[in-house]
Amino acid sequence: MRFEHLLRTTLASAAVLALATGLATSASAQKPYQVLDSWTIGGEGGWDYLVADSAAHRLYITHTGRVEVVDTTTGKAIGAITGLHSTHGVALAPDGKLGYISDGAGNVVVVFDRATLATVTTIAAGTNPDGIVFEPATNSVWAFNGRSHDATVIDAATQKVVATIPLPGKPEFPVVDEKGTVFVNIEDKNQIARIDAREHKITATWESGCESPSGLAFDVAGHRLFPVCDGNKMGVVDSLTGKLLATPAIGDGPDAAGFSAANQLAFASSGDGILAVVDTKAGGYPTLQKLATQRNARTMTYDPATDRIYLITAEYGPRPAATPQNPKPRPTVVPGSFKVLVAGR
Repeated sequence: MRFEHLLRTTLASAAVLALATGLATSASAQKPYQVLDSWTIGGEGGWDYLVADSAAHRLYITHTGRVEVVDTTTGKAIGAITGLHSTHGVALAPDGKLGYISDGAGNVVVVFDRATLATVTTIAAGTNPDGIVFEPATNSVWAFNGRSHDATVIDAATQKVVATIPLPGKPEFPVVDEKGTVFVNIEDKNQIARIDAREHKITATWESGCESPSGLAFDVAGHRLFPVCDGNKMGVVDSLTGKLLATPAIGDGPDAAGFSAANQLAFASSGDGILAVVDTKAGGYPTLQKLATQRNARTMTYDPATDRIYLITAEYGPRPAATPQNPKPRPTVVPGSFKVLVAGR
């Protein structure tokens, strides 16, 4: 009897412990995001996109005429790819060896060695290459040219241009399903274009469900696209049919988005200093959180390995006086104030 009583007591205690552990894990998963750290990068000028290399614990950050490389375990600078004109995006080859930079003012894609950060070659693109992505099924790099309204396709084996694809308007951010399909926002038409990466042709154009889509995230397994737009909206679009599923609320002036497959959350960073967190597994796609970050922190990247969101911003000085040549001048960036914000739970 004593043994049976002890066994029942032990099993009951184990069950309680397991339940408590499960509840603690669940509670941890539901914790809100917060700004955990801030890393000063310094330098001068503006920026565009950044990308996380989870395996190498690195961030590649476009910063005017250079790409900053930062260690995500320490927040310290590793080095930079320099000598460029006006950088916009970075795409990384899956083998970990090469990276590709869209240099807008140079009208080129710059290929660099990720071990040494040295430039390997420069490839002519269209006018003002902006968004850029690596498409693994065809081993190709896609640079989307903002002013010539087309896409330059580069064979990653030869580093040669193999196609130029006309687009229906101004392209913004691209994503891939890793099976041979590329999606890209067409900002001035409020559309998303679907492209066959093997045939090099557009197979569909769909309404984004919101105005001026810029950043784009992708739930590949769930077949959902998340364009972020003006009007404080994120679109949710079925990537198989183009059907608009929802338009959850986000911040004002977004420029980037991210998706966590593990947590089923979509993120949008916006110029008003809000990081919106949207629950993509709940009906209606509710916005769970609007985290205050810092004004102008409108671009971001998500690292699924650490559940960290990296945003970039800086302090601004006074806005210059308007001129006939530049009626809406941007305020100048305060030198030395460029930084990375780290959000997580």
